[in-house]
Amino acid sequence: MRDGITSGTTSARWAVEASGLGKKYRRTWALRDCSFRIPAGRVCALVGPNGAGKSTLLNLAAGLDAPTEGELRIFGTPAGSFSVLPRWSYLPQDKPLFKRFTVAEHLRMGRELNPGWDRAIAERIVAEGRIAPDARVGRLSGGQRTRVALALAFGKRPELLLMDEPLADLDPVARDEIGALLVSEAAEHGTTVLMSSHVLAELEDTCDYVLVLAEGRVRMAGEVEELVAMHSVVTGLTAGGELPAALSAHTVIEVRTAGRQFTAMVRRQGRLDDDWQRAEPGMEEVLLAYLRSPRAPALLSPAAVPAHREEGAA
Repeated sequence: MRDGITSGTTSARWAVEASGLGKKYRRTWALRDCSFRIPAGRVCALVGPNGAGKSTLLNLAAGLDAPTEGELRIFGTPAGSFSVLPRWSYLPQDKPLFKRFTVAEHLRMGRELNPGWDRAIAERIVAEGRIAPDARVGRLSGGQRTRVALALAFGKRPELLLMDEPLADLDPVARDEIGALLVSEAAEHGTTVLMSSHVLAELEDTCDYVLVLAEGRVRMAGEVEELVAMHSVVTGLTAGGELPAALSAHTVIEVRTAGRQFTAMVRRQGRLDDDWQRAEPGMEEVLLAYLRSPRAPALLSPAAVPAHREEGAA
């Protein structure tokens, strides 16, 4: 963990902070009563099923939309404020680029529009994809266009990098390269990354922080290692088809039965029954359990709980 980054002023410590955040489209709430915070310098996975509110949250953070209720702050400043614009980059799902521009023209545009432009990293991302500088973007493959968009996002040298499904068009080797780049950027430059993805296995190697949304609400948020360590997978026998009473002493996220045997993902509340077999889950197992069980009690680690709100803290 990069604890040194999280010292100092409140605006420097918290890259993203939401308080009672909600967004309504006509009669439907895309987000409702979301409160959380993400420390600076972390690579945060934004996870949830389709329609959970992930893209809405990223659009709010980028100032492309305004909250219906509550607030969202970027480095202590309301999202969408002009003063915070130079501090973040946003790579949306559609990766908007100019089809008639060449790759070189895109990189020149990035240099002209961003005073802190990092030419070396932008050109490196393009070169590693073996993309000709004079190639027109409209003739590139989906994966190549993604590389150009990533080059623009990284080249700005942002303090906060917002990305909506950024790796979906890349091949496995390219996804591994970009994942490693995200980790090194956070470690070397203190860049905060908030990245949505459906590929949970890849997130486990890249992200050290997680924010899980389901049905427009926060289901889990905080340090990956801390959250995962709170859970166990237990296996035991039912009694007359009923789950053992000792299971109710713990917070049950999900439970499955097969004949006389049950298997449950639990958030431990004290000692586990000695008769149960116990296994320690990985990040992917825990996330899938919460995604399959949106009614399970929400869980926020202490780092993710806004100062004014104690509910749901671990």
